[in-house]
Amino acid sequence: MHINVEHGDQYATLHLRGEFDTFYCKKLQEEIDALASSGVVRVALNLRLVKFINSTALGAIIKASKSLSGKGGKLVIARPSSFCREIITKVGVDRVVPIHDTDEEAVKALFGGVAPAPKAAPVLPEDESSLLFSPTDLTRIEHFLSQARRNKGPINPVHGHAFGSNWTGVGRMSSLDERGLHFTWNGGDTGLDAFAMGQLLSIGIELKVKFRLPLFQSGYCEALAVISEVEERDNGVKIGAAFSKIDDKTLAAVRQYSADMKFLKDELRKATGA
Repeated sequence: MHINVEHGDQYATLHLRGEFDTFYCKKLQEEIDALASSGVVRVALNLRLVKFINSTALGAIIKASKSLSGKGGKLVIARPSSFCREIITKVGVDRVVPIHDTDEEAVKALFGGVAPAPKAAPVLPEDESSLLFSPTDLTRIEHFLSQARRNKGPINPVHGHAFGSNWTGVGRMSSLDERGLHFTWNGGDTGLDAFAMGQLLSIGIELKVKFRLPLFQSGYCEALAVISEVEERDNGVKIGAAFSKIDDKTLAAVRQYSADMKFLKDELRKATGA
């Protein structure tokens, strides 16, 4: 990642470019400290060209904000990329370091002006919490899903063909650690009610799962997990599953992700007093 400093009248804008990960947290703080030492305590972070940011980097932004606030200054974020905006707002960092859509609005906010509310991030059809799953026992797919679709036509909501060995369900992951994960599923376009979903995904069933670590790395991680909890809800089911097969690299990434999220939540709690 590169950081370019643009000096203004009693403020500075830091233009960041590239991937903002753990390695560059110290560099950001060094730039903030250097500006503060020269008397500049109002700073805007321009994240327009940042294509990836992880949880440790978000923690560094919170730390920089607290540092400047302690000196009577302020930190704001200007023009974040769509990836950065989605992550920052989803985690809640914008409650501590506000987002502004232009450099001009950001500068105005640094001096007490009221900038317009930031535009909402676009809603993606498949967000960072999406989890893909399918039973390893293909006969369950054929038994439950083919019957459910009999009166609705043989259309798979994911792949567009008859239910079969390629079927994949799309759930929403709610928690993740080195032991396993929890996710919710509303049945998609299967036609199954909550009871039938619970039968398809019953305790002891092994699943192939694919999930993201949005603040740690790009792309999907893969593993096998055995269902250990099933809770029927009005709009679907909540599933708990323990990892039964996960490679060492993925497990290490999951552990680091869990640690990063805990660190970030602790930093947010300290910053907001919540």
